Amino acid sequence: MTTSTFKSAGHTEGVRRPGRWLALSVLVLAVLLVAVDATVLGLATPFLSEDLEPTGTQLLWIGDVYSFVIAGLLVSMGSLGDRIGRKKLLLIGATAFGAVSVLNAYATSPETMIVARALLGVAGATLMPSTLALIRNLFHDPRERSLAIGIWGAMASAGAAVGPVVGGFLLEHFWWGSVFLINLPVMAVLVLVGVKLIPESKNPNPGPWDLPSVALSLVGMIGVVHAIKELASHGPSLDAGLAALAGAGALTWFVRRQLTLPAPLLDMRLFRHRGFSGAVLADLLTILGLSGLVFFLSQFFQLVQGRQPLEAGLAELPAAIGAVTAGLVAGVAARRFSVRSVVTAGLAAVGLSLAVLTTLDQHTGYPLLGAALLVVGVGAGFAFTVTADVILSSVPKEQAGSASAVSETAYELGAALGIAVLGSIVTGVYRGFTVPAGVPSDVASAAHESLGGAVEASASLAPQTAEALVSAGQEAFVDGLRIAAGVGAAVLLATAVAAWFLLKGQKLADGIEH
Repeated sequence: MTTSTFKSAGHTEGVRRPGRWLALSVLVLAVLLVAVDATVLGLATPFLSEDLEPTGTQLLWIGDVYSFVIAGLLVSMGSLGDRIGRKKLLLIGATAFGAVSVLNAYATSPETMIVARALLGVAGATLMPSTLALIRNLFHDPRERSLAIGIWGAMASAGAAVGPVVGGFLLEHFWWGSVFLINLPVMAVLVLVGVKLIPESKNPNPGPWDLPSVALSLVGMIGVVHAIKELASHGPSLDAGLAALAGAGALTWFVRRQLTLPAPLLDMRLFRHRGFSGAVLADLLTILGLSGLVFFLSQFFQLVQGRQPLEAGLAELPAAIGAVTAGLVAGVAARRFSVRSVVTAGLAAVGLSLAVLTTLDQHTGYPLLGAALLVVGVGAGFAFTVTADVILSSVPKEQAGSASAVSETAYELGAALGIAVLGSIVTGVYRGFTVPAGVPSDVASAAHESLGGAVEASASLAPQTAEALVSAGQEAFVDGLRIAAGVGAAVLLATAVAAWFLLKGQKLADGIEH
């Protein structure tokens, strides 16, 4: 194709979608909010613990059921968007997300909160694949699309780090439920502007939506993740074994069913592409490192170092700055150097930063923590943005929803596993701490549930005993955090090596597509 043809095609595309950048700004608003909701709870945890008094297990479920449900439904919702229309699904999901946010804000028991968070996950699952698939159809010039995906990826990564800042500000001025009510005005803007600006797109020949596949996908994902969580928290058990068996069985059945359906929910042949599979793996493990770190550092800054919520949120801001900056230049960097070098370097950066955090103690200064968070953000921004671009550009645009759902499933499963696996390590180590002499058994039991529980329970003790109890709890929490950081570092560095081989020869597209 000649240069003049490129220009002509690009010009035509620009004329055809004059509002595409404005439409993008509305789409990334949804992404930002879904990502914020995945992490905003980290800061609210101490307040929520005090008000709802959840057990340690309930607290973990409140923290990660949102991501579990999203991960379980993303493939189904991506495929549904391909069928009924991605814009339609996005607007329905945005309306539901706003409504269910109210239920979260006014939850009165741990059980209600877990159900409300799960319902928020159902609504969130409609938003994420729709946004990325609509970008695929808004931007036909691969270079423009790389920048658009960079902005999208930056907002997804930034949301994970901005959540604590937003949450911190709200928690200092309002009650913990306010972290959910901020969703309402944003979703209202999304619906009102989206109706006018976002063009509808769907697969012209989608085939039927297979409900058994939807059920298998959901059962499989939740079963496997629950098994990992139980295994990490309590070691091998019958419960973990049954969940793993049910989850693995459902996912195996899901894969076999997709291979026989004329119009599958997810085209499994995509995974035969080495670059596609490598990008999905890198996606998942990048976010595992980032989300696990952000979630637990929120508690470290507040409950161990005694910072106020807003100060704790601002302390995590370098991760957002790094992710946004890297996301915007990731496409250019991948074309100039190579996809595999940028992704590998990003993964290695996250891994090395986590390794640095194995030196953490209660009095670690902020310069080291801030620098580690900045490098984690930069690494995640590069890796996540380039892999999302690889995944999206390797499929026909008719399958954009399904491919987006794979990318998003990796993102949300990574977030869930980051909190579940690393969190279960922290919780497991924490529960082993020795309670000082003279602490009543009921107080000791509450203190062993969580560090927030220890701080709350110590209020009923004599000052000297209370200080000894909280100090012992803080020390155990930091021990767990160090081990979790070490596990995260090992996983990320191993993934960096795998990505170097899996992404060999992978390139981002150039020129205009038709």
